[in-house]
Amino acid sequence: MFTRGFFRTIPKIPRFIKYTLLALMLFAAVDVGRYAFTPDIAPLVKKPPAKTAFMKHAEKRWEDQDRNKKITWKWVPISRVSKYAVAAVVIAEDDKFWGHSGFDLEAMRKALGHDIIEGRIKFGGSTITQQLVKNLYLSPSRNPLRKLKEAVLAWRIERTLTKRRILEIYLNVVEWGDGVYGIEAASRRYYSKTAAELTPMEAAMLASVIPSPRRYNPNKPGKYLRKRAGQIYYIMKKRGIVGQ
Repeated sequence: MFTRGFFRTIPKIPRFIKYTLLALMLFAAVDVGRYAFTPDIAPLVKKPPAKTAFMKHAEKRWEDQDRNKKITWKWVPISRVSKYAVAAVVIAEDDKFWGHSGFDLEAMRKALGHDIIEGRIKFGGSTITQQLVKNLYLSPSRNPLRKLKEAVLAWRIERTLTKRRILEIYLNVVEWGDGVYGIEAASRRYYSKTAAELTPMEAAMLASVIPSPRRYNPNKPGKYLRKRAGQIYYIMKKRGIVGQ
């Protein structure tokens, strides 16, 4: 039996610690395994999601801080989102989105290698699909169990929804500022226009904010944000997305 063989390799550990480790391993397996069946992803095929886990987490944070703040969120179909915004977000967050099955193994390998060199565990390299399930169902924590749950849910959602639908939901639930969720709310907040009216540079600027939406403001871009937006704009132009 695997567990017996495993524990024979560490005979100096007291028995109660061995059984505690076994119990923790079983708990982790059950905790992660349940995401193979729940939550029910099927309704997302046609219906917008309800309030996401990240939105609820924000509300709890505001409550703890005794802040009277509310979520700003407005659903919009992807057909009413600027093509520049769609392209900019994919370029910025997951340029292999249309070709992978939920995971970018090369990006994950590079991110892990960088984290090892830096002496930290950051667990980078997440795809749009992984980011979506994290936003919908999980927490902002970076612990290994959450990453395993994220992987299970990403595998399920890629087999339930089309790529276009995954991207549509992602654009509508991702955070673009403290309490600002979705491309429509972000467009109205920062540029006083709808998501359909975003220009290429506005789209590039919004896409640049996604990794740290509470740190950066598209209306007050610093050196980093201008550089990042410029890179995204350059790629869109090079690929013929701008100027069509």
